[in-house]
Amino acid sequence: VQLVESGGGLARAGGSLRLSCAASGLTFNSYTMGWFRQAPGKEREFVARIVRSAGTTYYADSVKGRFTISRDNAKITVNLQMNSLKPEDTAVYYCAADRSPFMDDPRNVDYWGQGTQVTVSS
Repeated sequence: VQLVESGGGLARAGGSLRLSCAASGLTFNSYTMGWFRQAPGKEREFVARIVRSAGTTYYADSVKGRFTISRDNAKITVNLQMNSLKPEDTAVYYCAADRSPFMDDPRNVDYWGQGTQVTVSS
């Protein structure tokens, strides 16, 4: 299984970035796909997930209303649109895949991408 993230970079506070994750080697619509992030000196935390083929979405309170997760089962990708960015959104963002719909504990995630850096300046 491979998860390859792209789209990270530098943005100003209030700006936007779009992350993408291309998946291979798994039955994509059987997996819940999501995003976690890890800031320096902090634990990896849940950001958003989209449940298997049903498409139900869940968000961390800190990003609700600003971030939108989506998936394209035909293109085997999952995206994270990040708007109204804040400096506290600065972190390495990881794409995740899990057979369970309850992907909110990083210890239980089946597969990880390599991560992409997002830096938000004030």
